[in-house]
Amino acid sequence: MHNYPNPFNPVTVIKYNLESANNVILNIYNAKGDLVKNLVSRNQPAGNYSVSFDASGINSGVYFYKLALDGKSVVRKMLLIK
Repeated sequence: MHNYPNPFNPVTVIKYNLESANNVILNIYNAKGDLVKNLVSRNQPAGNYSVSFDASGINSGVYFYKLALDGKSVVRKMLLIK
């Protein structure tokens, strides 16, 4: 899982791969841990995915995206520079 570009302004694309069908939750959080946006919350079949995140309405700073599936989660950092 990764996002490009990073740092970004104001749009970045988060890419991830599912080896099997899963219930996927992809959320964006600020540095305080507050939920900023839910990008994905649904069952998805195996495959490659990309989701755009438009941050034009939020402030510059460090944000985190969390991909949760099968009871596991992965968190990555991204930087919004305006």
